[in-house]
Amino acid sequence: MAKRNAPEQHRWRFYRAGGVDQVRLDTGADIFNLRDLDQKLWVALSCPVKGLEFEERTLALLDGDNDGHVRPPEILAAVDWLREVLKNGDGVAAGRDGVSLSEIRTDTKVGKAVLQSAKHILKSLGDPQATEVTVAHTTAAVDALRAAKLNGDGIVPPATIEDDETRRIGEEILACLGGATDYSGELGFDRARIDAFYAACEAFVAWHAAADADAAKVLPLGAGTAAAVAALDAVRAKIDDYFARCRLAEFDGRALTAVNREESAYLAITASDLSPDADEIAHFPLARVEPGRALPLTQGINPAWRGRLQQLRDSCIVPLLGAKVAELSEDAWRDVCGRFGGYRAWLGARAGAEVESLGIDRVREILASDRRGALEQAVANDALIAQEVEALVDVERLTRLHRDFATLLNNYVSFRDFYARDRVAIFQTGDLYLDGRTCHLCITVNDPGKHGTLATMSKTYLAYVDCKRPGASPMTVACAMTAGDADNLFVGRNGIFYDRKGNDWDATITKIVDQPISVRQAFWAPYKKLLRWIEEQVAKRAAAADEAANTRLQSAAQSAGSAAETGKAPAPKSKFDVGVVAALGVAVGGITAALGALLNSFFGLGAWMPAGVLGLLLLISGPSMLIAWMKLRQRNLGPILDANGWAVNTLTRINLPLGGVLTDRAGLPKGAHRTLKDPYAPKKSIWLRIFVILLVLAGIGFGLWRAGYLHERLTFLPAPPGSEESAQSAPGAGGTPPAETPPGETGK
Repeated sequence: MAKRNAPEQHRWRFYRAGGVDQVRLDTGADIFNLRDLDQKLWVALSCPVKGLEFEERTLALLDGDNDGHVRPPEILAAVDWLREVLKNGDGVAAGRDGVSLSEIRTDTKVGKAVLQSAKHILKSLGDPQATEVTVAHTTAAVDALRAAKLNGDGIVPPATIEDDETRRIGEEILACLGGATDYSGELGFDRARIDAFYAACEAFVAWHAAADADAAKVLPLGAGTAAAVAALDAVRAKIDDYFARCRLAEFDGRALTAVNREESAYLAITASDLSPDADEIAHFPLARVEPGRALPLTQGINPAWRGRLQQLRDSCIVPLLGAKVAELSEDAWRDVCGRFGGYRAWLGARAGAEVESLGIDRVREILASDRRGALEQAVANDALIAQEVEALVDVERLTRLHRDFATLLNNYVSFRDFYARDRVAIFQTGDLYLDGRTCHLCITVNDPGKHGTLATMSKTYLAYVDCKRPGASPMTVACAMTAGDADNLFVGRNGIFYDRKGNDWDATITKIVDQPISVRQAFWAPYKKLLRWIEEQVAKRAAAADEAANTRLQSAAQSAGSAAETGKAPAPKSKFDVGVVAALGVAVGGITAALGALLNSFFGLGAWMPAGVLGLLLLISGPSMLIAWMKLRQRNLGPILDANGWAVNTLTRINLPLGGVLTDRAGLPKGAHRTLKDPYAPKKSIWLRIFVILLVLAGIGFGLWRAGYLHERLTFLPAPPGSEESAQSAPGAGGTPPAETPPGETGK
């Protein structure tokens, strides 16, 4: 029996970019077989839905779980769906806007439904003879759907209901329970809200029925009970305070003055104008405190509480105790408070509070009407076209994926758009012009604090800029500086940012992540640091000298003034300080000796002097250049994107050639005429040139003398050290023997 041939695997093609092998997605077959590509080879495994230069609606259609990120399962689900709808994916790979109806499959259930819906859309738009459906077609259909009364989402805005009473109840549902967002963008009610609303109405009515059943206990004042309790609660704490003070005064007469407030308290508030309601004494007792005294209700009341106490008397005391009551004893007060215990217990068992704002009469009217069926029917009618709406969304998904999916994959599965010089990645939000350069790697930042912490791992010099534009919300952009130097980059520096639409924004640097930009910058860094240190030290010494001079001047003035008062001249100071002169001499001698030794060692190299210069430069700049070289090799795009919600799966390096592309430095255009004469250039002194020339000639002469060439022609010059003549003239050499000391002369 012959073996069946195994299905042929798709042959993938890769290219090298950023130090990573990245897959090429050039054909529809590449996209349709994406499920077979190992996800370890994908450059990214997640991207945010917002903040990208990409159709947000397309990303929303891909984000199946609506969590704000698109992950590989959602990408692969879209691929599987496209395979069910399209005969091939070449149009998707090309990113063409417009799906030919002949490309849609008719041998699958999903394909048939999409084709039927596409034809329906074209017919409804008055173009039944069209052979392809585009994003513009689906956008027009969606706009028409938004304007329609029924859109299949099961949510009904009250404005779409014709019956006045039914529409009023619908508006009351939204007022009491809030609404759901309809496909049109307006708030509406659904079946769940209808059920919850009527359940609350029934509970509210039942709660009120319980009060009516035991009215004598729950509603001692009938309909006025609620107002009476509100008036009582407004003064209850103050009346309790009054009776407590009276009991304290009854306990000990010495407390009487204290509980009524000292006279000084009244003097303090009467020192200025009082308000008509006397709010300044609201914290004083409600009435004059005496042992066992009843609370007066009409006379002798704290002016700040007169109105509230009058409200209590009218709505509560008089209905319960009669109109003749002019004062209230503590026992009567406790009795009044106890009369409302049943009402408070009833309030604690409140039900249907969601509809309480409508009032019991309106709630009973709603329940008595037959409008609930009309509301439920409106929701049911809207849901009837849900299948048609779903088909419309499928056509919209097809047209958008047909146009945008390949672009997303080339910024997700691979970073082809980023590494291609003729394209721009979807995470690149625009260009920053600042300090004579253009930065192309600019990324919108959602959380600057979080982004700055993680982005330092990218080993890339980043400038965070705040961008502002009239009529637009401000934004923060992280801009990578990958060429040039950082001498003129500092917080507060201003530039111009152009977004992808060409709009200009005012840009100001607010934060810098300092990293090496180039090896050339690292070479000069030690010398620039030394120069800055010297400038700082000179500035400090100058400031100190200025302060010392001012101090001496002030001291001299004070001494002169004291001398004028006493009539005695100040003692003259010594003009010379021998110790200082000696110290200066020693210092100058040491410096001269060190400089001489250095020059002697340098010129002693002879023909190797250039190598010595190079070695000295490497000794100074070598460590800085080595560190910069190592960090530049580690520059990585991944942490910059990860800090913004991405999940980069590979090491995406930004090497030196790519860095030169991502940041353009200023340069004169080709063919430009340049005049080098600068009328404002500082005039150069001739003495500096003469000094440099003499120094060079001296160095050349010293080198020729050390090599012996100068001594051969100018015999009056001494022989250089190490030469034959110098060796012969040295003591103990083969020249004239040294004079011997005669016997007996030792020690003389």
